Amino acid sequence: MDTELGWVKLLADHLIDHQVINASVSGETTGGGLVRLQKTLDLHTPDILILELGGNDGLRGYPIDKIEANLDAMARMAEAAGARVLLVGMVLPPNYGRRYTTAFEGIFSTIAARFELAFVPFILDGVATSSSLIQRDGIHPKPEAQKMIMQGILPVLTPLIGHPLEQ
Repeated sequence: MDTELGWVKLLADHLIDHQVINASVSGETTGGGLVRLQKTLDLHTPDILILELGGNDGLRGYPIDKIEANLDAMARMAEAAGARVLLVGMVLPPNYGRRYTTAFEGIFSTIAARFELAFVPFILDGVATSSSLIQRDGIHPKPEAQKMIMQGILPVLTPLIGHPLEQ
């Protein structure tokens, strides 16, 4: 999907009084994000960082402790750079087994609690269960779902910005 159709672009269009920078890389893992984050923080000096990584780690079956360590390190980096973090969680399909999926989903709430972060538990809440909103791969949302995703982020983002936002 073209990034111009994605929820981050919609968020940027919605937040006309704020600069929104999409520093994401399609297919990125927490390891890749960790490698890139410090340079990104130095370059953009964000007030708010939306950290939405981990889904690809889970889909690849990466070790839970490694995913958690990477997210922990990124939260620490953002904190040290003075950026407030909105952590966005992910849920895995059930075919990864209950033990792994439960541990995976728990990473996000653990990190959010550890750092007292703003938190959206599941970015695809309300989207993932509708086949009309998910691409043929059964994982990625279609352009039609992007506004719903943005609207799921806004209520948690608003307090970080410090004033009410229209939805």
